[in-house]
Amino acid sequence: MTARLALLALGAAALVAAPSAAKPPPRFQPDPSSVIAAEIAFNRLAQSKGQWTAFAETAADDAVMFVPQKVVAKDWLKKQANPAASVRWSTSVVYVSCDGNLAASTGNWTRPDGSVGYYTTIWRRDRKGRWQWIMDHGDTLATARATPEFLSGKVATCRRGPQGAMPPPPPSGKKGELPPPPDESLIWTADVATDGSRQVTVRMWTGAAYETVIDDRVKAGS
Repeated sequence: MTARLALLALGAAALVAAPSAAKPPPRFQPDPSSVIAAEIAFNRLAQSKGQWTAFAETAADDAVMFVPQKVVAKDWLKKQANPAASVRWSTSVVYVSCDGNLAASTGNWTRPDGSVGYYTTIWRRDRKGRWQWIMDHGDTLATARATPEFLSGKVATCRRGPQGAMPPPPPSGKKGELPPPPDESLIWTADVATDGSRQVTVRMWTGAAYETVIDDRVKAGS
């Protein structure tokens, strides 16, 4: 009897000590203004501390960027010296997932030499709710895109389909390259072709279908 009680006690202790199942990502208020604020702070950090320093300090550990090949951002950034003057950028529109964990921002940038272009950045909240970027890319333009009079922010709907869930996301072209977020209300892909050209696409769930809200296509070598 004593031996059996001892075994029961050990089993109970093991149950208490066993790690719990992975917790789902926390939900946050899907607030586009918080993403705009993160973009403004990011740009200011680049002007005050240096372009690549700012990119490194705001990137998630698994963030990727294109230079023009796809690289793990932090591995590439730690080898870069800051340019004498940073690029400057401004956000035009922000899209946020239903659960407030993922966002996409796009806008214009200007280099110190006067050249212009656009960018798209994918942001993800960490466990403390801080926005970190997980994908950044852009391209040069002959003429800057028109700047909107007002910044805009859109939130994906939380409304589900008739079976209580969203449909599977549309094919991205490269299975598993960059997985969608848990709630799948805002999904994105960054596909690189064999010639080095790439396509970055962001789709937002409307309650009935996925609407393509960003579709960037960059030629090889850019």
